[in-house]
Amino acid sequence: MEKKIIGGLSRTNAPKTAADFRALLLKNDKSVSKNGAMSARDRITRLFDEGTFTEIAAYTSRRMSEFDAEAPDELESVITGYGAVDGVLVYAFSQDFARTKGSVSEAAARKICFVYKLAMENGCPVVGIFDSAGAYLPEGVRALAGYGKIMKAVSDASGIIPQIAVIPGVAEGASAVIASMFDFVIVTDGARVSVNPPFIVGGGEADDTAEAGIASYRAADDAEALGVARLLISYIPSNNEDGTVENESSDDVNRLVDISEYLNGENVKSLIGAFVDEGKYFEILADYAKSVSTGFASLNGFTCGIVACDHSENDGRLTSKAARKAAKLISFCDAFGIPVITIVDTEGYEVSGEEEKNPFSAEIGKLAGTYAGAKVPLITLVAGKAYGSAFSVLGSNALGADIVFALDSAKISSLNPKSAVALLWNSKITKNTSRDELETMWNEKVANTFEAAKAGEVDDIIDSAEIRQRLASALLMLSGKTAYAPRKRHANMPL
Repeated sequence: MEKKIIGGLSRTNAPKTAADFRALLLKNDKSVSKNGAMSARDRITRLFDEGTFTEIAAYTSRRMSEFDAEAPDELESVITGYGAVDGVLVYAFSQDFARTKGSVSEAAARKICFVYKLAMENGCPVVGIFDSAGAYLPEGVRALAGYGKIMKAVSDASGIIPQIAVIPGVAEGASAVIASMFDFVIVTDGARVSVNPPFIVGGGEADDTAEAGIASYRAADDAEALGVARLLISYIPSNNEDGTVENESSDDVNRLVDISEYLNGENVKSLIGAFVDEGKYFEILADYAKSVSTGFASLNGFTCGIVACDHSENDGRLTSKAARKAAKLISFCDAFGIPVITIVDTEGYEVSGEEEKNPFSAEIGKLAGTYAGAKVPLITLVAGKAYGSAFSVLGSNALGADIVFALDSAKISSLNPKSAVALLWNSKITKNTSRDELETMWNEKVANTFEAAKAGEVDDIIDSAEIRQRLASALLMLSGKTAYAPRKRHANMPL
């Protein structure tokens, strides 16, 4: 009997009952394998709270062509839908590598774009689970146009709703480009992310994505990656009008903190953990540009973005990559109304010829511009050294910070003591006055925080034990800050 193709399903195999439809959906699903990989349906179901995932456009079929086999794999290679993540409405799509290697066709692109339409109209985050080897080649330009439509949907949503990419498998070609357009990218150890096929040029492994600053977080397997996506959603608002996430905290806002480990050389996460709620700090891009740490934390119930120089990594020096990393987080926080706390402890800029071959000044300029243009609350704590114009770039009062605190032990100076003495006080070195003594004198008389406070560039000098309560107080004071001053009707004349 001759087969008649209608909507991609032949009359000989078209489902007739609800059970038939369900069997068709599950036909190619795989169970969890030994390496921790899940099927596309397992992944999208695991993302959501149990029992809340609802699939949409479930039976969309791809366009048939003369290149298709006699018994084609009719249904599209992407599962789309919505559900709750800790009670928050989230939309998602999950590419199915078991169906035509997750290839993107015209119909698959239409399903993804429909998810974006709903997410934008309802002001909700989108999670994209990528596992695709490229475009569905038999469709030719139609598949390429589908890529373009997805890119436009992602671009239009940028800065309006948060977008999280999870890559537990393959993201090749334009899929890699699309995933990289998302706000955050979570990859597993077995993921591959590459514009060109790895068998041609190599690269694209998890190590490469981390080194390139593409991977916001690197997970061991699918389950961890999806858990990280859920955790990230708990820190960020659903859209750019909601403002930062606020939750009740049982952590005493006035408790004193002990940062002795940090002052003795421990990394900056020991300082952050001391003052944030319950010591919980969600770091992103942890394996990239380690001299600066970025992430999210809660302080007195308010979610904040954290940008922190790490004195345990290259003395906290700013590199081109570190500047880009910091600017990326600040830009996201500014788009979604999340306050930013900056912790400064740096010897200044990286000094190397290799850095000067990079777009070093341009990346630092972008960081300065991101701080200067930010409308969200900006609070800065100088926790250690702040040498050179790195002090100006990293959330200074002059650049637009709302409040700048400094520890009484901090050092703020236009030059580090060694360079300052060599350039300015070299003539003062005598038999009775050594270079070391002059450097100590510079620290005590020029680089002390009181001098910066007298100049109006530090609002208050605080004791380390008070960090939590002082930052929380400033955050609460700035909680009503808006991008624009209230519109003035007229002055209230003293009639």
